[in-house]
Amino acid sequence: MKAGSGDQGSPPCFLRFPRPVRVVSGAEAELKCVVLGEPPPIVVWEKGGQQLAASERLSFPADGAEHGLLLSGALPTDAGVYVCRARNAAGEAYAAAAVTVLEPPAPEPEPQPAERPMPPPGAGEGAPVFLAGPRSQWVLRGAQVVLTCQVGGLPAPALYWEKDGMALDEVWDSGHFMLEPSRGEGGQGVSLVLRILAARLPDSGVYVCHARNAHGHAQAGALLQVHQPPEDPPEDPDEAPKPVVEPLKCAPKTFWVNEGKHAKFRCYVMGKPEPEIEWHWEGRPLLSDRRRLMYRDRDGGFVLKVLYCQAKDRGLYVCAARNSAGQTLSAVQLHVKEPRLRFTRPLQDVEGREHGIAVLECKVPNSRIPTAWFREDQRLLPCRKYEQIEEGTVRRLIIHRLKADDDGVYLCEMRGRVRTVANVTVKGPILKRLPRKLDVLEGENAVLLVETQEAGVEGRWSRDGEDLPATCQSSSGHMHALVLPGVTREDAGEVTFSLGNSRTTTLLRVKCVKHSPPGPPVLAEMFKGHKNTVLLTWKPPEPAPETPFIYRLERQEVGSDDWIQCFSIEKAGAVEVPGDCVPSEGDYRFRVCTVSEHGRSPHVVFHGSAHLVPTARLVAGLEDVQVYDGEDAIFSLDLSTIIQGTWFLNGEELKSHEPEGQVEPGALRYRIEQKGLQHRLLLRAVKHQHSGALVGFSCPGVQDSAALTIQESPVHILSPEDKVSLTFTTSERVVLTCELSRVDFPAHWYKDGQEVEESELLVVKMDGRKHRLILPAAEVRDSGEFECRTEGVSAFFSVTVRDPPVHILDPQEHVFVHAITSECVMLTCEVDREDAPVHWYKDGQEVEESDFVVLEKEGSHHRLVLPTAQPPDGGEFQCVAGDERAYFTVTITDVSSWIVYPSGKVYVAAVRLERVVLTCELCRPWAEVRWTKDGEEVVESPALLLQKEDTIRRLVLPAVQLEDSGEYLCEIDDESASFTVTVTEPPVRIIYPRDEVTLIAVSLECVVLTCELSREDAPVRWYKDGLEVEESEALVLESDGLHRRLVLPAAQPEQGGEFVCDAGDDSAFFTVTVTAPPERIVHPAARSLDLQFGTPGRVELRCEVAPAGSQVRWYKDGLEVEASATLQLGAEGPARTLTLPCAQPEDAGEYVCETRDEAVTFNVSLAEPPVQFLAPEAAPAPLCVAPGEPVVLSCEVSRAGALVFWSHNGSPVQEGKGLELQAEGPRRLLCIRAAELAHAGLYTCQSGTAPGAPSLSFTVQVAEMELLFLRRLQDVRAEEGQDVCLEVETGRVGAAGAVRWVRGGEPLPRDSRVSMAQDGHVYRLFIHGVVLADQGTYGCESHHDRTLARLSVRPKQLRVLRPLEDVTIIEGGSATFQLELSQEGVTGEWARGGVRLQPGPKCHMHAGSRTHRLVLSGLGPADSGCVSFTVDSLRCAARLTVREAPVTIVRGPQDLEVTEGDTATLECELSQALADVTWEKDGRPLTPSPRLRLQALGTRRLLQLRRCGPLDAGTYSCAVGTARAGPVRLVVRERNLSVLSELRSVRAREGDGATFECIVSEAETAGIWELGGRPLRPGGHVRIRQEGKKHILVLSELRPEDAGEVRFQAGPVQSVAQLEVEALPLQMCRRPPREKTVLVGRRAVLEVTVSRSGGHVCWLREGVELCPGDKYELRSHGPTHSLVIHDVQPEDQGTYSCQAGQDSAHTRLLVEDIPDSGPERVEQRGRTQLFLAWVPRLYQGRGWWCPLSPQPHAKSFLCR
Repeated sequence: MKAGSGDQGSPPCFLRFPRPVRVVSGAEAELKCVVLGEPPPIVVWEKGGQQLAASERLSFPADGAEHGLLLSGALPTDAGVYVCRARNAAGEAYAAAAVTVLEPPAPEPEPQPAERPMPPPGAGEGAPVFLAGPRSQWVLRGAQVVLTCQVGGLPAPALYWEKDGMALDEVWDSGHFMLEPSRGEGGQGVSLVLRILAARLPDSGVYVCHARNAHGHAQAGALLQVHQPPEDPPEDPDEAPKPVVEPLKCAPKTFWVNEGKHAKFRCYVMGKPEPEIEWHWEGRPLLSDRRRLMYRDRDGGFVLKVLYCQAKDRGLYVCAARNSAGQTLSAVQLHVKEPRLRFTRPLQDVEGREHGIAVLECKVPNSRIPTAWFREDQRLLPCRKYEQIEEGTVRRLIIHRLKADDDGVYLCEMRGRVRTVANVTVKGPILKRLPRKLDVLEGENAVLLVETQEAGVEGRWSRDGEDLPATCQSSSGHMHALVLPGVTREDAGEVTFSLGNSRTTTLLRVKCVKHSPPGPPVLAEMFKGHKNTVLLTWKPPEPAPETPFIYRLERQEVGSDDWIQCFSIEKAGAVEVPGDCVPSEGDYRFRVCTVSEHGRSPHVVFHGSAHLVPTARLVAGLEDVQVYDGEDAIFSLDLSTIIQGTWFLNGEELKSHEPEGQVEPGALRYRIEQKGLQHRLLLRAVKHQHSGALVGFSCPGVQDSAALTIQESPVHILSPEDKVSLTFTTSERVVLTCELSRVDFPAHWYKDGQEVEESELLVVKMDGRKHRLILPAAEVRDSGEFECRTEGVSAFFSVTVRDPPVHILDPQEHVFVHAITSECVMLTCEVDREDAPVHWYKDGQEVEESDFVVLEKEGSHHRLVLPTAQPPDGGEFQCVAGDERAYFTVTITDVSSWIVYPSGKVYVAAVRLERVVLTCELCRPWAEVRWTKDGEEVVESPALLLQKEDTIRRLVLPAVQLEDSGEYLCEIDDESASFTVTVTEPPVRIIYPRDEVTLIAVSLECVVLTCELSREDAPVRWYKDGLEVEESEALVLESDGLHRRLVLPAAQPEQGGEFVCDAGDDSAFFTVTVTAPPERIVHPAARSLDLQFGTPGRVELRCEVAPAGSQVRWYKDGLEVEASATLQLGAEGPARTLTLPCAQPEDAGEYVCETRDEAVTFNVSLAEPPVQFLAPEAAPAPLCVAPGEPVVLSCEVSRAGALVFWSHNGSPVQEGKGLELQAEGPRRLLCIRAAELAHAGLYTCQSGTAPGAPSLSFTVQVAEMELLFLRRLQDVRAEEGQDVCLEVETGRVGAAGAVRWVRGGEPLPRDSRVSMAQDGHVYRLFIHGVVLADQGTYGCESHHDRTLARLSVRPKQLRVLRPLEDVTIIEGGSATFQLELSQEGVTGEWARGGVRLQPGPKCHMHAGSRTHRLVLSGLGPADSGCVSFTVDSLRCAARLTVREAPVTIVRGPQDLEVTEGDTATLECELSQALADVTWEKDGRPLTPSPRLRLQALGTRRLLQLRRCGPLDAGTYSCAVGTARAGPVRLVVRERNLSVLSELRSVRAREGDGATFECIVSEAETAGIWELGGRPLRPGGHVRIRQEGKKHILVLSELRPEDAGEVRFQAGPVQSVAQLEVEALPLQMCRRPPREKTVLVGRRAVLEVTVSRSGGHVCWLREGVELCPGDKYELRSHGPTHSLVIHDVQPEDQGTYSCQAGQDSAHTRLLVEDIPDSGPERVEQRGRTQLFLAWVPRLYQGRGWWCPLSPQPHAKSFLCR
């Protein structure tokens, strides 16, 4: 089992396991793995328990730690499991992988004719079809399993079974299963039954039945699961379970994992029959669940994966394997490491019903710690589905609308990846859901399994919403399986199992298998047998590709870098490429490759090149051209290849070397063009006399002609070019003008399709080319479409005649109207014309007249009347006349309720000393309210303020206290607004520290952690590493006012950790680290000492440390030393010593004594005695040797390690070149392998470099050798004029003059052409520029030897010394070709494209002595081709390539400065019109957008930036090809804002409105309005709007206090005006009735409405002023004032009056007694009215009916 590292050295370990391989029969299979170990392990490969040996098809490549198995030409018998076993002295490891060999794909069936329909399955010829597929089964171990499949098809298909992708005989012994072929049921198809005699646990898997015939292949699969039979429960329930596995014989391996992480155990077991695997934990069998996954990986290993490990998962895990041959065990001990910071309360497993909810809850140590929720590996974000709640330290996750896929493992994670885990079980029809995703390799089997609550139910399998076929579905009891054998990429998608309203879904992902591209063709050859054709042959690739493939042939012109595809073919063989396959003449190379659906093979290039010339053919010939007099005529034709041609006009050849020319002086001008395959002739401005001319074109193989016809020019309209739209007002003069191309040509005018007639109101004139239509005084009926028509062409004019615009005279400003319910409202608008149409709109909708809205018109006055206004009638009204509008804002107030806000109960939560404001808004500013707290009226004081502002009433508590909690009421009449105030203590806050504090202390030091709180009485708790601390002698807790302290009097290292001061609502964090005291070296004081000793002798190094118990380490030259006989280490008290009893020179070096914190260095040097030569006493005698003999010089020194220096004749001896220096103990040797003359001389061995150092000398003498020739002369053949070299080599280096050169036995005569040279053993004779007279016998002689050779000279031949070179130039340039020949005075011919060249203006030829030059000028792309020079039988050629001129930037953009908001235009000009330009800003490419436009106008390229802003400033550049222009700078300056129209002061009356307008210079400008220094906001009586550059402020319902300064501020500019409000005299708008009757004991209310709010009124009774009290109550609500008389009695009867300014009103109050009984009530309902009627019992026979119109806000009715 592989779970963690063991403790036995370094056994082999697989860093990369071999992967399973699936290959087609005949292909190559390769397994690779990486194994490490110390020592490096020995790796062997096995199959079927037998070790494999290398062979022709099997090899084992190895590269370092990477080992492989390479199988060539795989066969079906090679399929199986291969095991890689690695061994070394420390242990053994192994890994396995399966190799599957597939049969090659069957050929595709031939397509059948359309008239022959496909026969039904099993009835006629066709591909296999499954009539009945195998069914998935769930059985107990030992049961018999029968899998059946029935297949139709003709010819009868061959059937075979596979298990998990492997043949059955590779998995089982033959005695474990049986195959029973038979005919299908009913005689249809064939059947193959698989019978497993006694099922075992390893038999679980996917079984696939394959059917194959000549027409195709089909497959169907089923799942088999074998379960262990349930064991009988023990008789005694309290009895401990018996262990199911035998005890371990050795200690298990240990595996550590952090809490919340995964633990993975892998066990690889081999055996036959295949062993059964069981996993055990603490002696109990394990079953797969949400957090324990058991499966078998692709390598054949058995895996147990424990997800999100918890403390309860720790224990002993055992993998038990058994078969009939025995059993084996492998175990590992799992330890779960718990984090320091833990959850206070972890998650608990929960269950929930489908469509219900599930709640997960945990608790963190501190409320400030952030958490995150996960469902397995998926992060959950707050939403309606997953509600996440944080309440203090509690973290809660609520899962709504549970479904089957919500079943799983959920986690809550703190910082540091600390997790708590819980299972959520969803109870529903589906018990076991699908996995969230399933990854399958292409070609493998996919199995999906679902368990339902009820047995025998029918579920629905679908993929991406489409039902899956029934042949891949199986159900048995509670289990439902979906088996997809051999999945492909089309099988990927979202697979869903549905059962009623319950469903579970998985994402099936199919990973593609990597396929190798096909191999390249072989034996590619080129044959150039026929003229202008080439034959290409090749053989198919070896081995042949698995899938269909084709061959792709490509060509390349010599000198070009581009390969172009010629064609594709399916079969190999011979292909003939004619000259017509190339576009132009030239030398071409070819290559071929193999292409299949898996890619392309490398290219194979054919050796050599072929010269091909295309044959010209006419693709598009000349056509007759018919043009008008004065126009250009264009003749063009297209050829099949690029070739030169000649144009003719009326039989006369046109000069083609000039781009433009004339047929004769002053006659027709023409232009000849050629672009690629197209030839064009342009005849400019042809005249009528040229009509009938014949144009011809001629080139090799092509002749064509066409005629030119000239027509008289037709008339056309010069202006206007497009349709013209004109608008006029009545009585204005209208003139329409049309200009023709011919003078005095007739034209006709039409209006709306009818020809016009001249009259006084319509005049038609003609003046030369111009035709005019005149309307002296236009009218509205003259509007329409006018047309000037002449000979098929027309000009159109759209004329619109309108009445002059309508203007609104009054009102000029926004009007505000305020009214109360049932008042009459009238809106008036005056226009400047009585007949002008006027429309009324309310809130954007046109108003229609009705009983509630009346529209009136009186002359130029238009009115909108609301007879009885109601609150819904309010809004914004517009009077629209033409393009002008008048605005009215109507507000209708309903006084049925006094309190506008709040409408419900208000709850206010505050902390002590916080400011609390309770606000109540009334509908009238003069209304009085009464504030109470808990039923008692409040009294204003500094701690409680009562404020009044317009309609707002406030109760303010500046510093609220705990006792201020309670219910506050704002009361007026019978209404009240309720406020519930709750005051709490402020939360405890930690003032210091605000950030995490890190403390580092030394052991035994006092550590104090201080925390300052916001309140003295606040309790705190201290925690260390998540656990609350307890006070003790080693840990003291203190409290001092606002400060809290934790004191460690004598800190120890184990007391370090994370401390938390928790104050309930806030926490402070401290990280404490306690370190041990430093260990110092107190002596010596210096940290580096240089010490010198003599050898041999005693050396002692000493130092003292503090404290005395400190440990030290000694190092020498960086390596730690150990005590030995030659090196002693001592420690006594604080002293530490290192002693060398007998120091040697090699003991010198750098010694370091090191404690944990300090170190001291001793540099020890040891002096040695001088070196002496021991023997001999006399100088050695001279040594004489023959050349080639070895020489050894030897001496002995007094010290073995001493250095000596050798010299030869006073120069230092260097090793090499036959010399070697050796040292053997005290002996020093100089060896000469083969003595030479140069080795003779005096050799000295010296023991030092100082003068006078001891030395020893040797004399060596070498005898001279014979000079013999080792390499003799050779005969030489040369051509006249060449240089000749004769060369010999001797056995040794001779002295100068040791050899001599002779010719014919005589010494060589002196000649400047002859020279001799010596290079060591080699002697050379040079003859420069040989002539025929130099022939003869040459010799070389020494005193001991001689050699001869013959020199033959042949006459000189003509050849090329410097050939022609390919030339590539730009269009319009010149090309120079030059070559040099071996002879002078030779005359040759130049040709281009096979055509001989003649000297001319564009062709210059020059011939020197040996050099020949050709200069071609004015070249175009059509001149590309082969240029050759020919003389006699010698031919030299080169390629001329003329490329189109590159695009250049003629004129680049310029620096530009624009104003913010304007349009910036950058422009550049190119050398060509058809080229793409890239614009860049600050180095980044720009793309078009609504604000950025890129334009091309001919050769101009424009970049337009609209509405420029500061961000658009920067550097811009443009690029085309390799040409660039720029960068240029765009500067966007800030726009200067100014006021175009200042504000104007306004004087208005109280209650009216005021409008202020200010116009600035910029449209998109934000502004601020102020009134009296206070900023204004839209809403209520203030309206602010902007129309382009105009800013408008509208103030309605003005009051005298609104007067003041109005200011408009926009950026740096402002405008100021004054607002004056004139107060109106107080008048009565609505009076009380003259007489009012009230019953005794009731309440009487008299009400008046005055002209403005805030006015004072006085109430009187019989002339006496009334004062408020219990009897009389005076109310004010805006402009409405009321007198309320409570408990009316007969004595209250009388006259009451109301005095308002100079106006008054009187009412007579009558008091009646209460009748004996109440009226009888009658109710009648209608569609639009409600009739209430009653008859008083005292007055029978009489009744009163009150018709009441329905009112939206009506609450009660009163009828008297």
